[in-house]
Amino acid sequence: MARKSHRSGSLSPTDFPSRRTSSLVLLVSLILLALSAFSSGHDYHEALHKSILFFEGQRSGKLPPDQRLRWRRDSALRDGASVGVDLTGGYYDAGDNLKFGFPMAFTTTLLSWSVIDFGRSMGSEVHNAVEAVKWATDYLLKATAVPDVVYVQVGDAYSDHNCWERPEDMDTLRTVSKVDRAHPGSDVVGETAAALAAASIVFRSRDPAYSRLLLDRAVMVFEFADRYRGAYSTSLRKADELLWGAAWLHKATRRREYREYIVRNEVILRAADTINEFGWDNKHAGINVLISKEVLMGKADDLRSFKFNADGFICSLLPGISHPQVQYSPGGLIFKAGGSNMQHVTALSFLLLAYSNYLSHANHDVPCGQVSASPALLRQLAKRQVDYILGDNPLKMSYMVGYGTHYPQRIHHRASSLPSVQAHPAHIGCKAGSRYYLSPNPNPNLLVGAVVGGPNVSDAFPDSRPFFKESEPTTYINAPLVGLLAYFSAHP
Repeated sequence: MARKSHRSGSLSPTDFPSRRTSSLVLLVSLILLALSAFSSGHDYHEALHKSILFFEGQRSGKLPPDQRLRWRRDSALRDGASVGVDLTGGYYDAGDNLKFGFPMAFTTTLLSWSVIDFGRSMGSEVHNAVEAVKWATDYLLKATAVPDVVYVQVGDAYSDHNCWERPEDMDTLRTVSKVDRAHPGSDVVGETAAALAAASIVFRSRDPAYSRLLLDRAVMVFEFADRYRGAYSTSLRKADELLWGAAWLHKATRRREYREYIVRNEVILRAADTINEFGWDNKHAGINVLISKEVLMGKADDLRSFKFNADGFICSLLPGISHPQVQYSPGGLIFKAGGSNMQHVTALSFLLLAYSNYLSHANHDVPCGQVSASPALLRQLAKRQVDYILGDNPLKMSYMVGYGTHYPQRIHHRASSLPSVQAHPAHIGCKAGSRYYLSPNPNPNLLVGAVVGGPNVSDAFPDSRPFFKESEPTTYINAPLVGLLAYFSAHP
């Protein structure tokens, strides 16, 4: 998993270059970007179908009868037994056999947001998207069943990463980690509250009783996160997940107490920091975009600073403006330093699209120096990133497995790279899998819909398992992509 990068220094829309030359460079860049997008002819509904199917390949626990990726089998059926709780189910977040509560919760939040904002564009796939949310929330309900305790990890990273074996064969340690009053983790617990609250909206009309259960649990979990403050990950000096959790609880409940919490803690929890960071371990840009919807609807004048931050986020992503935290590859891909770049591409693009819709309904543009960024432009920027992922790039490669004719064959993923149980019923031990890891052969099992970490800043991609930063898929890459593909399948 990529770790959070706590970068400071917020910029406003008017802080960007306003000289005539800079504006001309920006305008030319934007025109070229818009023109390049017309060359694509992608089947976004097919890609949507596959992006959701990927989650079935990441399932842990007892698989249901309607499991569609049939090469997967039941796995990790005793998770939690060592501490006397049932922690079966949920998702393996990447190409290993660990279950991390933090990225799983973020995945749940973004899948839910995708359904909330773009479910009407999903057509026949909305049912599968909702099922993908429920597979996660069923697990998160188990992980939060004990008051003031949240189970946040199953598996031991050292023993797991020392092996290359199928989840169905796992004989590595299934150590359980938790946060509690004595060992708090407001970041991971705040994200869990956000996930439960967001999912409660998804099920509000589909399953009211389940929705109430999710929302009641979200309230309880958030109170624990706020009352016992502390960090599970590297730093809590920003505590963005507390604002994130409060924002989703306000959206789900409409209770004034959560809005007042946001206003009261905005400065304390530094909502204006790192405006263009958004991922499983940094929520700043997402907070600003989510809350800005209320402002644009004219319902939250006391939260106008969040819209100011959201506008700054948009301006920082525009091609042609030099920003230290955001680059574009020669082929036009958003690039941020660190591993698994596609997690940034899909998450930031999702925010571009969501914000463009909020702006459209309010008839607003974003001022960026002498340039005004329209909702249509933001949609075009997001679409350009999606098209790059699907094959409009210098290598003419789809970075989604199973989409198109040219896609990664040797992804860094244990279950995909090892023979299936059906093809090889005998147990494959910890070190016996190494020969498959090192093999130059394509993976025998197609993890349909998996989007890998992606190419480097020069658009080069090594289709090789050991290059895990480029070749490993994750649930938190796909979750925001589901919403993007849904929208573009209905608005090509």
